[in-house]
Amino acid sequence: MRVRRYTSADRPACLALAHRLREGVAEWRDPGAVTATARDWLARSLDLATSDLSPAFVAEVDGRVAGVVTVSERRHFTGTAEVHVAELVVDEGLEGRGIGSALVRTAEEWGRTRGLRRLSLETGAANHRARSLYAALGYQEEDVRLSKDIAGAAASPIEADGAVEPRTGEPDGSPLASSRTR
Repeated sequence: MRVRRYTSADRPACLALAHRLREGVAEWRDPGAVTATARDWLARSLDLATSDLSPAFVAEVDGRVAGVVTVSERRHFTGTAEVHVAELVVDEGLEGRGIGSALVRTAEEWGRTRGLRRLSLETGAANHRARSLYAALGYQEEDVRLSKDIAGAAASPIEADGAVEPRTGEPDGSPLASSRTR
């Protein structure tokens, strides 16, 4: 296996891996929409990949693309510049051969050469294999995104005038157990 810079000739092989980016996405998300969106993300990243500002790297096994990682520099909300991995995907039939690790190490090295000290990435909560890989490489979970289907949820305790009705069973002394608040 070898890792090298992406070239436009790699585009079809890289885009053929895009469907794997839906792994770990919440089961209630539309799989078709997730796949289409992931493909669009990867295509946009590959469009920019000829620049050193946001390159992509491919792993080759036996002369064919086995995985791809796209990287860029971005600012954390605290203002600190860091490497960001937008997409990392490995051919399903070649998992477990160190390809993902090699691609992550390449992204880290790209960041080090730019003077960056931190790398961030995101993955689906249910993508246990990827999360295990990242943990084994020393990555720590930093943020958690929560969601809830509210289409069939019960009515809110907020009245039309903006006042909050006390909830049944609130302990004495709770602001919601006392008189209505505004």
